[in-house]
Amino acid sequence: MAELIIVFREVLEASLIVGILYTYLNKTGQETAIIKLWQGVLVALAASLLGSLLFQKLAGGFQGQAEKLFEGFIMIIAAIVLGTMIIWMAKNRNIADELEEKASVALGSEKLGYGIFALAFISVFREGIETILFLYGVMMKQGGLSIVLSFSGAFLGIGIGYMIFVQGRKVPLKTFFNVSSVLLIFVAAGMLAYGVHELESAGIIPNYGRIWDINPPKLPDGSYPMFHDKGYVGSLLKGLFGYNGDPSAIELVAWLLTASGLGFMWKKVSTDK
Repeated sequence: MAELIIVFREVLEASLIVGILYTYLNKTGQETAIIKLWQGVLVALAASLLGSLLFQKLAGGFQGQAEKLFEGFIMIIAAIVLGTMIIWMAKNRNIADELEEKASVALGSEKLGYGIFALAFISVFREGIETILFLYGVMMKQGGLSIVLSFSGAFLGIGIGYMIFVQGRKVPLKTFFNVSSVLLIFVAAGMLAYGVHELESAGIIPNYGRIWDINPPKLPDGSYPMFHDKGYVGSLLKGLFGYNGDPSAIELVAWLLTASGLGFMWKKVSTDK
């Protein structure tokens, strides 16, 4: 489920950025710039796909302790980037004016096409790289990814963008962003806690043992019970909220500090707007 929320949020952000730029360029009659806009989007998507393949190749080249170190640091970096994105979006709810100003500057430059192309490419490619990083973190934490949920999130994000900019419908974006932000705060906390777990396994962070173990034993057929953190319901909770049936003290502290800290900052910047 976490992959659906992450992909939905990133694709929706990219759709809003492209939609705002397209609307502005169309309103000002910049047909050549619109072509460059779509070219920038397509190149950004291709570059994101290439980046995903390179990242998978890099990640697959580690074994043993090196693998745990790589996964641990990547999970912590992903949590930090995700947390930063949540707070940044809360502080910049109305990005339309900023994007239109950047587009206006690009239109006023001598190399008109390259300016719009670069603006579209950087905006979409950034979302693509964030998606790759976050999905890798979810995959490590959950032990896999759901392709169906990932594509569902993408189609949902594109669909809402289409409804806003093509059909002109009013969509409760504030509600979408608020709900997804709260869920992503828990996802980020789970990522950071799992990163701590991997660094504990690698011997970088001291492991003082598990503070509790509420995971039920395996079933007679060797499968995991529903509420085991590797079971159906437990894995869902693990992906969404970072649920762990047998956390270490440092993992629990990391989760609590991340969730409460991000929650406090998100609430503060949201109410200050």
